Amino acid sequence: MMLRNYILFAFTICIFNFGLLQAQTEIDTTSVADIVESTKPASASESDADAAYIEKNYVESIKLYEAQVVRNRSINQESAQLYYNLGNAYFRDNQIAKAIVNYERALLINPGDSDIRHNLRFAKTRIEDKIDSVDSFFINKWVRSLQNLYSANTWAIIGVVLFTLFIVAIGVYMISLQLSMRKISFYVGIVLFFAVVITNVFAFQQKRKITNRSTAIVMSASVSIYTSPDAHSQELFRLHEGAKVTIKREEGRWVEIVIANGSVGWLQKMNVEVI
Repeated sequence: MMLRNYILFAFTICIFNFGLLQAQTEIDTTSVADIVESTKPASASESDADAAYIEKNYVESIKLYEAQVVRNRSINQESAQLYYNLGNAYFRDNQIAKAIVNYERALLINPGDSDIRHNLRFAKTRIEDKIDSVDSFFINKWVRSLQNLYSANTWAIIGVVLFTLFIVAIGVYMISLQLSMRKISFYVGIVLFFAVVITNVFAFQQKRKITNRSTAIVMSASVSIYTSPDAHSQELFRLHEGAKVTIKREEGRWVEIVIANGSVGWLQKMNVEVI
């Protein structure tokens, strides 16, 4: 009876992992270390955009990269490489907010890419608003850093591998006649079980950040934040181009936002672009 319960439990976890892995693979998570020497074959449009970028024709490269983004979205695909290249083109054209938007999109898809993260940090040095996060608890920062090591796909794959090892540990525990082996496999199985849970949680959270996008970048040079969705209400503070906000809710042409330091207010939707 106990063996059958173990098998049923393992089978349930296996189905969950497989389903999660299938869900993750719906999104293209390619990245690039260098936009000129990309290891992934580019489409004709991307190759033309790369050539325009190399020739320092940034306006033309932006136009071509944006066209490829539209084509990718029409077939429900996104590419971290493409967003990264587009962000570089916008940065070279001195459109910092647009560059930040595209670096952020690339980072959503491939959070472990150090080149994307470096360029995003550098672009943020060019904006006016430097907002400190209200959440400074080191454990939360450590967990987020760990989660952002890999994309949703990678965490799902790691989860499947760990689950396979978990099944092996259960098998050893059930069939081994040596007490020492049963003890080792039992404790290893416990560790692997919690590791499977953690990797699945990380995969789910990374996936949710992509599917439920609630963060945005301020695109206007300067925008007022109000107490209510009314331009005649009290102005709380101002944000400038490139600032990152989280959208809490929408009301007509207005959105309620919260920034990293916890401040909340309303601004007109046309002043931000969702990541």
